[in-house]
Amino acid sequence: MRINWSTGIVIAIIAFITFIMFMVVTMISNNEYNHDLVTENYYQKELKYQDHIDASKNLNKLEHPLVIQKVPDGLEVNFPKDLIPTKIKGKIFLYRPSNKALDSEIEINLNQHRFVISEKALVNGRWDVVIDFIYNNQNYFYKKEIIY
Repeated sequence: MRINWSTGIVIAIIAFITFIMFMVVTMISNNEYNHDLVTENYYQKELKYQDHIDASKNLNKLEHPLVIQKVPDGLEVNFPKDLIPTKIKGKIFLYRPSNKALDSEIEINLNQHRFVISEKALVNGRWDVVIDFIYNNQNYFYKKEIIY
């Protein structure tokens, strides 16, 4: 049987449409291609953005900076030396952009200026570390992207 050029074009178009439909069904049904928002309440958090800017300015006004560094035990957060550790209350948020299941939230309860996040809670790769705390009714906010 001979196939003329018009039949070949129709077969090529049908094959292309079949391929596109296969890709669409695969992307929709496979969890590997599931891309969620970083946070569930994205718009509510955006409304609080100015509060974060003000809290970041408060942190920058302190004499000593907040420092995050990788140590053998995990991730070490050193709070400013000019703050009394027992009066610091807040949370540390660990966001993993590539995997929502690894996100975690840690309460800040200090006896000293040093706080260590265990390496068991961290997987190698990129993390967004957000530290939101209150000291003497003043809000402080710190955000940094790190590679662990």
